[in-house]
Amino acid sequence: MSHIVFLDSATLPVPVPRPRSSDRWTERLSTREHELIDALADADIAITNKVPLRSDTLRQLPKLKYICVAASGYDSVDVAYCHEHDIQVSNVPAYAASSVAEHVIGCIFMLRRQLLSYNQLAASAWTSSPVFCVHGAPIHDIRGATLGLIGLGAIGKEVMRIATALGMRVLVSERKGNTAARPGYTLFDTVIANSDVVSLHCPLSDDTKGLIGERELSMMRPTAVLINTARGALVDERALEAALFRQSIAGAALDVLQLEPPHEQHRFVTGQPDNLLLTPHVAWASSSAVETLARAVSANVKSFLEQRTLNRVA
Repeated sequence: MSHIVFLDSATLPVPVPRPRSSDRWTERLSTREHELIDALADADIAITNKVPLRSDTLRQLPKLKYICVAASGYDSVDVAYCHEHDIQVSNVPAYAASSVAEHVIGCIFMLRRQLLSYNQLAASAWTSSPVFCVHGAPIHDIRGATLGLIGLGAIGKEVMRIATALGMRVLVSERKGNTAARPGYTLFDTVIANSDVVSLHCPLSDDTKGLIGERELSMMRPTAVLINTARGALVDERALEAALFRQSIAGAALDVLQLEPPHEQHRFVTGQPDNLLLTPHVAWASSSAVETLARAVSANVKSFLEQRTLNRVA
């Protein structure tokens, strides 16, 4: 009989189906890093969404044989250590591609058409307007705008499909620092400088941490907006805050931050600029995507128990 521990079950609003009733199943709503050793002391299998499992923790868990990441991104797990020490790791690829892509498109409409600003004007200025409408921030069309995609996995491809149907021009970025572009790709700096919308869809790694900083933000058009639904650490938050308050870019939409949940004094929570659309890491969480994720986690665990591991990344 296996002992399966779900370290942060509160990250899913629906239960994960248990693959075998005979196994011991422990659900923890959340787990802090200092609680990990005790939580997984006699576990064979760990399920984690965002609770980090690093080498210094894993080496103290000799019984652990399998980790299922309840997400597509698995940067929270030290997969190199797992590979070296025969701990299998699976993720759930592409389950939320449509959900995240629709969130991105929604953000494009919110920011380009200034829906947040005009919602506020409707409440504060419409009743006293001398004419039937209230003019404020410039409204920009979606059709004909240039979308720069940084990352072209399943989500990036779905964003590109919808954006193309809306009449947007799509540029796909080459990796930052590359001096030659592959067919169908455009150099990173060219994408940053020529896009009306820059949307991030790359994984977090040593190479992509701080991908968008002061330099990149200064290259963007003053009418351009930045969207990040990938990982918070891709963006230098201080540089972005400065750009938003200076209005050197037109706006940003963030579904992710470097530290989640953010501290109650986080500058984007307490001093949110008018040109920032902030959501609490829910781009992935449409009802259908959540159900798909729960079933896939169960299927991954079941496959390991049957010695045919699905979606293996280590």
